[in-house]
Amino acid sequence: MAAPPIPPLPLTAPAAPSKTNGLAIASLVLGILGLCSFGITSLIGLILGVVSMVRINRSNGLSKGWGVAAAGTVVSGVFLVMLPIVAGLLLPALAKAKTKATTIMCMNNMRQLALAAVLYADDNKDQFPSAANWCDALQKQVGTGKTFQCPLCEQSHRCHYAFNAQLSGVGPSKIESPAQTVLFFETDGGWNVSGGSELMLTQPRHSRRVALAFVDGHVELVNVARLQNIRWKR
Repeated sequence: MAAPPIPPLPLTAPAAPSKTNGLAIASLVLGILGLCSFGITSLIGLILGVVSMVRINRSNGLSKGWGVAAAGTVVSGVFLVMLPIVAGLLLPALAKAKTKATTIMCMNNMRQLALAAVLYADDNKDQFPSAANWCDALQKQVGTGKTFQCPLCEQSHRCHYAFNAQLSGVGPSKIESPAQTVLFFETDGGWNVSGGSELMLTQPRHSRRVALAFVDGHVELVNVARLQNIRWKR
């Protein structure tokens, strides 16, 4: 019995299975991440998407994923277009948050100064420091020079606050209305600056409001219109 015929060998090897282009996948991922990176990764995603589509077209079917690359290109492009719109919405909110944060820092500084003045009085026969050298007198209680500076002001000035000269050498216990009497207030800048309402800021730093520290230790942001009713005398 004759042996069965041997089939002829194929002339060419079978084509390798096509694979999804890695750049196409990266383009889509980076495009989606543009939502978290404010569009920064979308720029890279857009470039990779275009490059991957070109390579897929030239691969003669060995590389696939043209649809993924197109999706990555579109998503990346959309986030890049939206970036200025998102920035326009976020920047005012960020600026407002920054202003609020610096205002809180300024008020905390004044609160520390008021506490330092009370501690000084406790150690000095119930007397606030002299108006002539109050900054020097409170340095030990405060501990850091930054407490004397408002973050919104020129930092070359050592101090942006002034002491109510009416209270020079006076003790907290001798003041009739400690919750209404000014102890420290904002001024343009200097060291050991003291005086009264004549030294108040002409241009408030905190949205038409000025920060005042009172004898009882609390701090308020006061509207300019209310300054006429603030108590300065003991």
